[in-house]
Amino acid sequence: MSVTVVVGTQWGDEGKAKVIDLLAASHSIVARYQGGHNAGHTVVIGDQKYALQLTPSGVFYDSVTPVIGNGVVVDLPTLFKEIDSLESRGISTARLKVSSLAHLIFPWHQAIDAALENARGEAKIGTTLKGIGPAYVDKVKRAGIRVGEVLNPAEFEKKVRERAIAARREVSDIGGDTFDVEQVVTDFVAYAKRLAPYVADTVNLLHDARERGENILLEGAQATFLDVDHGTYPFVTSSNPISGGAAVGTGLGPRHIDRVVGIAKAYTTRVGMGPFPSELTNDLGDKLVDIGREFGTVTGRRRRTGWLDTVMLRHAMRVNSLTEIALTKLDVLDTFDEVKVCVAYKINGEVVRNYPDTVERLASVEPVYETLPGWNSSTEGITDFASLPASAQALVAIVERETGIPVSMVGTGPARDAMVVRS
Repeated sequence: MSVTVVVGTQWGDEGKAKVIDLLAASHSIVARYQGGHNAGHTVVIGDQKYALQLTPSGVFYDSVTPVIGNGVVVDLPTLFKEIDSLESRGISTARLKVSSLAHLIFPWHQAIDAALENARGEAKIGTTLKGIGPAYVDKVKRAGIRVGEVLNPAEFEKKVRERAIAARREVSDIGGDTFDVEQVVTDFVAYAKRLAPYVADTVNLLHDARERGENILLEGAQATFLDVDHGTYPFVTSSNPISGGAAVGTGLGPRHIDRVVGIAKAYTTRVGMGPFPSELTNDLGDKLVDIGREFGTVTGRRRRTGWLDTVMLRHAMRVNSLTEIALTKLDVLDTFDEVKVCVAYKINGEVVRNYPDTVERLASVEPVYETLPGWNSSTEGITDFASLPASAQALVAIVERETGIPVSMVGTGPARDAMVVRS
């Protein structure tokens, strides 16, 4: 019996879904603990690709109960579109449970998101405009509407109407696009009826499963350096993707977490604004984009790319209490003549190994690199660590040396089984 957390260690898009999909086979519950539909998880099964935004990756196993935890903000149009897509492709969502304590996203949240981002002008954060931040603001203001309220249709309708009327004034005041209150009410009354069968007391569901000795997997969206507290603020998300957020976002206590798997690409990417010490703005960066297909699952935006940064990974190891690392997309580096790894920073000529605590200091650092010869051979589909080229093994060794924890998995391609699993 164990509870495992899977967390991104960079700025997201590390390939968490593939690792979660691999681990899910030995777990009875896979629960998402924070974020919303601004995050995309891609799973490749055979010749089929599935892009998930809200549904936990464990949905592909008949033996797994997928859970959307209390820390998630739920956009019902997106959830139902995803459910319909999965069902049309033969993937059952009947086992899905949505926490009664999770908060709902409404059209006014998206209108507020867009208006505020537009007002920032050149200082844009790079939000996905999905309404995530405003939904969390309503949650903190105690003005949110929770999933469990759909079970009382009359009260739900009344509350949505009252909140929509107030929100329309708020949207108008900040210059946003207004909306038809009664249309929103009509739409969400229908959504509520459809959602009702999925609603569950997921906190007790998870505790009961744990006490029965079942294995539980907790998955986060986004990643460590997008965490609202520990990320590169203000260029962050509106929740806590770090492993501590898994306890808050599911109701399982910290002492119940046994294993924390950090996911890292063999290089680094980020979307949107903010400092990026190892960023490549030359042809090598473009090459990483092209080979790694570095475009957002949800937004389609081109990702910024750079070399692997172990200063970040060391910090992620600390704030997440990582027990191991899964290094993904190693095969993307197969054709590079040399591969660099950032192992330290220089600030005003001084070498530092700790991650800066402000974006201003981070923006001023100079990366210190360790350079490996490229292996110039295909690693795609390799499943045995000894079969990896020597330089590829050396890259893994640098990660282990700099973080002090083992690399337990190495991704060698997009396919479901393209993974080195080390005992």
